[in-house]
Amino acid sequence: MATYVIGDLQGCLADLHRLLDHVGYADGRDQLWFTGDLVNRGPESLATLRFVRQLTDPVVVLGNHDLHLLGVACGHRRIAPDDTIEAILQAEDREELLDWLTEQPLLYYDEVRQTALVHAGIPAPWDIRQALAHAGELQAALRTPDPCRTLAGLYGPKPDVWDDGLEGIERLRFIANGLTRMRYCHPDGQLDMRDKGPLGSQASGLVPWFAVPGRRTNDIRVVFGHWSSLGAHVFGRAICLDSGCLWGGSLSALRLEDDRILSVPCAGPDAARQARSQT
Repeated sequence: MATYVIGDLQGCLADLHRLLDHVGYADGRDQLWFTGDLVNRGPESLATLRFVRQLTDPVVVLGNHDLHLLGVACGHRRIAPDDTIEAILQAEDREELLDWLTEQPLLYYDEVRQTALVHAGIPAPWDIRQALAHAGELQAALRTPDPCRTLAGLYGPKPDVWDDGLEGIERLRFIANGLTRMRYCHPDGQLDMRDKGPLGSQASGLVPWFAVPGRRTNDIRVVFGHWSSLGAHVFGRAICLDSGCLWGGSLSALRLEDDRILSVPCAGPDAARQARSQT
């Protein structure tokens, strides 16, 4: 049995199948973990969601594009010109797929392996127990009979500093930004939601979230996606697996048993453009 952590799919199902063939994956014998952003902007968002849902015991954490899909379904987000989620919204199994998404966590932690799975990162002030508790708060809010009320307020750059006294939607917004959208921070852990480029392009004084001094999850391995310009790369005990499949890069998997990263080349943006032209 092997456990493979897969980077951001964003609807690139053909590339996922090629990667699974490359690593010799067998459903029911091996397990797949996903760093989030299963859907959007790639050519097969609906088929990707259906495929992952039917796998045997997958581990999936939500990414910002997954939350965007849920927000659009609620009427609180607009479909952007380069989105590829319309087929999901029009599918006969739409409600089952969306309900399944809302059941997925924002953060997963394997205590035996001391490995956390998250889409963007873990804010510096939180240790893993605090991070799991705060992720659980947002997850619980998305599992209420009215998740749309929560989704309506999750967008915006503030608050950008964690305070245990934060309440209501502001508290949930910080949690969502930290776990699903964060890239750069100030050295004191304050989030910066503007800079999104590769390392070295950021404004003076900003550091990647995993390099914040005193980050309280430095003692565990954190596997994440979200940041395609980093590529599949190991930064100490933080491992990025978003290698830009959507943009013509590669789709990468980390095999947890031997820490080996395996990748296959991806079809790139032409496949996504063709898919959008057919909708």
